[in-house]
Amino acid sequence: MKTDVLKNYVAVDLEMTGLHPRKDRILEIGGIKVEEGIAVDQFHRLVNPWMEISPEITELTGITNEMVKEGCEAEKAVTEFREFAEGFPLIGHNILFDYSFLKQYSVNYGYSFEKEGVDTLKLARKFLPEAEKKTLDYLCGYLQIPRKKNHRALEDAEAAGLLFRRLQGQFAAADPEAFLPKPLQYKVKKQGPASPRQKRKLKELAEWHNIELKVEIDSLTRNEVSRLTDKILSAYGRIPGRNTV
Repeated sequence: MKTDVLKNYVAVDLEMTGLHPRKDRILEIGGIKVEEGIAVDQFHRLVNPWMEISPEITELTGITNEMVKEGCEAEKAVTEFREFAEGFPLIGHNILFDYSFLKQYSVNYGYSFEKEGVDTLKLARKFLPEAEKKTLDYLCGYLQIPRKKNHRALEDAEAAGLLFRRLQGQFAAADPEAFLPKPLQYKVKKQGPASPRQKRKLKELAEWHNIELKVEIDSLTRNEVSRLTDKILSAYGRIPGRNTV
């Protein structure tokens, strides 16, 4: 029985402030739309995270605090990407990682984002066991896939798409099922915005302890405010004369 070869998909990559979709933020979204095996469109948005980017993330990605000041709001970027990818499965290197951020943000904004996808990392582990490393950078060098930049969303999305096509061309005939999209499973809970009381108390606590917050308070969710408040309390203590914050 003949199995169809996947020719229509969106290769995607994100850059973030950290590794955890419930507390870290999107910096950049890149996507390459492929139809009948040919790249026909691309998507790129730089996102303002409303927080200070760590030197480690800037060193890795080249994305600076000055650059993201001109970025769009996360809701706009995620919404536009959902529209860009509508009707297409996703391709990515460790795709569940990028998808987890997209889904968390979508749910926070009140939208569903259920997708199918193919993970090039899993394909590499299955079909290239001899490769010393399985990072996107290493595999592109190993298979002589050209790169423009590393650790920028659009360029990494393009590289993941090219990696998929290379592996598909070499191994899909022997194992076509491995190259077909499967439902991406990631459970999220909606994170609502922080209440005015939460934000006021956090601001008062930071001002009392002379702490410069490296995030815009109005951008925080309820959980983020709680975590940040608890962190300050643990390190510096309460405001004298107050039982609660």
